[in-house]
Amino acid sequence: MSAYWDQGAIMPASDPTTCALTHRRDRLTGLIPAAGALACIADWQRAAEGRGERPCVHAMLVRLDRLSSVNLAHGAAQGDDALVAAAGRMAAFAGGELGGADCLVARVAGDAFLLASNCPISRERWQWLAEALGHRLARPIDIAPPGRPVRLRPRIAMSRSIPGEVPERLLARLAETLEPHPYRPLRSPTWVDAAISPTGRGADQLEADLVAALERGDAIGAAYQPQFACEDGRIVGAEALARWRHPLLGSIGPDALFAVAERAGLAPQLSRRIMGVALADARAWPAPLRLSLNVTAADLFDRGFERQIAQALTATGFAAERLTLEITESVLVCDLERTARSLRRLTAGGTRIALDDFGAGFCNFRYLKLLPLADLKLDRSMVQGIGEDPRDLAVLRGIVAMARALDLNVTAEGIETPAQRDIVAAEGCARWQGFLGAPALSAEEFAAVVSGESHQAC
Repeated sequence: MSAYWDQGAIMPASDPTTCALTHRRDRLTGLIPAAGALACIADWQRAAEGRGERPCVHAMLVRLDRLSSVNLAHGAAQGDDALVAAAGRMAAFAGGELGGADCLVARVAGDAFLLASNCPISRERWQWLAEALGHRLARPIDIAPPGRPVRLRPRIAMSRSIPGEVPERLLARLAETLEPHPYRPLRSPTWVDAAISPTGRGADQLEADLVAALERGDAIGAAYQPQFACEDGRIVGAEALARWRHPLLGSIGPDALFAVAERAGLAPQLSRRIMGVALADARAWPAPLRLSLNVTAADLFDRGFERQIAQALTATGFAAERLTLEITESVLVCDLERTARSLRRLTAGGTRIALDDFGAGFCNFRYLKLLPLADLKLDRSMVQGIGEDPRDLAVLRGIVAMARALDLNVTAEGIETPAQRDIVAAEGCARWQGFLGAPALSAEEFAAVVSGESHQAC
């Protein structure tokens, strides 16, 4: 089911009057507030009851400890920056792991966020999602000035709605679980009904599961999010996103999957697996559709990376001229000069290089000078407010003007509304991707969409 992202709330695209649109967004984070979240959950419950079904709402409440310490140590403005970054991580996590389902992310208090889903999810998977989100939120966050990372310690409570329970009571039960307790410190995600909570999938066991999956080769693959031309809306390619079909936890998205792989020292093997699968799938796409692959820090550090790409291209028969490698600022911390030389050799063979998530951090403009870039991919935070905030639109115009001066194409990520799509097209972006066009699709689904578009063009 296609969906759109309303500043942090994912809702069915077929319901334009959804409650997320009838409440003001939180001015700092852009997420819906507590009232909007409670109204949405009530709608989910009424819809299920109207179908004669039992509501299956899952929820987790996240509180960010140490926010007050950040405010005291660095100032309120820097504390707000850290809070916005955490909200962005939660929204991106929900999109990556639950993007195909009805879910929402809301700011329900100063340092508290709610993630809720309206689809069948096992207790084991919901607990794993909470653990993975906790790891993501615990990572250092850069605040201005650059080089001063802070950490916000998340505490998470989880629950499933009880038949007949009003949303306000569901939220209250979660909040009560997170109340400070001298004999029950919450060092890991905790179920409201903790007495019957299943044991979480430990990190060691999850790493062992990944080793077995890589050896079998049948549970790890890729999904493809289509990319559209701003000029006429046609599909021009897709970004490959890693997926792990875990037998107990369900689908695991790229961020969480690579986090497990990095802890286990398996990131290079995982990258090679995704590269091979994606190139083999893309081989059947009609030219000139492009494939975009994400590159990790381990890939760039590996001196055999260029050879591996060349071998994969030869083995699959996919043309290097149709391949784009996407790199982020976070992977460029190691030996930038050597990385630039390696990337220049790849571009000599026809491969294009894109700087991904542009605007998500403190961009070092030296990257634009040294790296053989062909594309900039705007982070979703750069397009969220362009329809309402003149400053956001001015920033977009400035980035596009700079890219044009450097002969770089611009791709806008996170496009969720027609207004956003129309603005990025009018301002000179070349491509866009996001839930407005399509969520990440299986190889079969993407091939069917491309085939249908080709028939329409005939």
